[in-house]
Amino acid sequence: MDTPHPHNRLQSLLCKLQDHLRETVCGARDADADQRLARVDRVTEADTIYRIDRVSEACITAWFNANWPPDLPVEVVMEGSPPLLFPEGIPLGETAWKCLLDPIDGTRNMMYDKRSAWALAGIAPQRGEQNRIGDIVVAAMTEFPSSKAWRSDQLSAIRGEGLNAVAHDLRTGDTAPLSVRPSRAVDCLHAFASVTRFFPDGLGLLGQLEERLWKALYPGSPGGSPIIFNDQYLTTGGQLYELMVGHDRFIADLRPLVFRKCGLQGSLSAHPYDLAGACIAEEAGVIIEDPLDGTPLSVPLDTVSPVAWAGYANEAIASRIRPVLSGLIREMLL
Repeated sequence: MDTPHPHNRLQSLLCKLQDHLRETVCGARDADADQRLARVDRVTEADTIYRIDRVSEACITAWFNANWPPDLPVEVVMEGSPPLLFPEGIPLGETAWKCLLDPIDGTRNMMYDKRSAWALAGIAPQRGEQNRIGDIVVAAMTEFPSSKAWRSDQLSAIRGEGLNAVAHDLRTGDTAPLSVRPSRAVDCLHAFASVTRFFPDGLGLLGQLEERLWKALYPGSPGGSPIIFNDQYLTTGGQLYELMVGHDRFIADLRPLVFRKCGLQGSLSAHPYDLAGACIAEEAGVIIEDPLDGTPLSVPLDTVSPVAWAGYANEAIASRIRPVLSGLIREMLL
């Protein structure tokens, strides 16, 4: 029997890990009638860690110890934890892979049972501190739906080989293929497109930039204001999903640039682990890039680097928005 390629094995392993995470984390949430898991556990350089995050951390360590193949030695880099090495005890220099992991992207959605959160993971060949997000060759993302939902979507990809998408029926355990297709529209009128502004920090400047962006792109709109719908989905993984399935046409997260401009460098930005699923979006046909110059993202595989990014459903939309967005960034944020 032929041995599966390591990339196929890694894809299967990440999906199984996230299946287990979904079962564990959603089960803990559903049993938490008093919302004790919504309490702050600790604050790190990267993010605020809530009690529900501790559930996922313990689950991950146990799963890797029990299930990770010793012939695929890996360093696991994830939010809220020092790097972990599997099999346990292996020296860092002997690991062949680096796994960037966000156990719960959208913790605040999960804590209050408000909207789906996501588990995100990407694996790259080990290059130590030289690793960049473009090195990720295998990625997976799995939906943690609200308690009233019956379906959980799971998307995974091997770079250059397209993506696999399935819908899990949480009532029966059945799975079915999931159709994933970004919007083919050539503009954002009468559709969802957003500049990320989750928190009060930098809110005014972000709002001004977005208002100027749309008025510059669509100056002849009836009433003087273009009709663009704004959706602040509080999870980067969820934003990527919305682009992939055609719900959103454009998203830009400019928080690191705005916070630097405003002297708010300690404010909460996206980090590389939030974009562990970017490889999947790109395999779906979504364009993910640096919002300033349109180049591919090049950030370390760590938990602390702030990341600004832009996502476009297709090249027609990107070609129209990219130069205007870049010009506004240079004028207002640099």
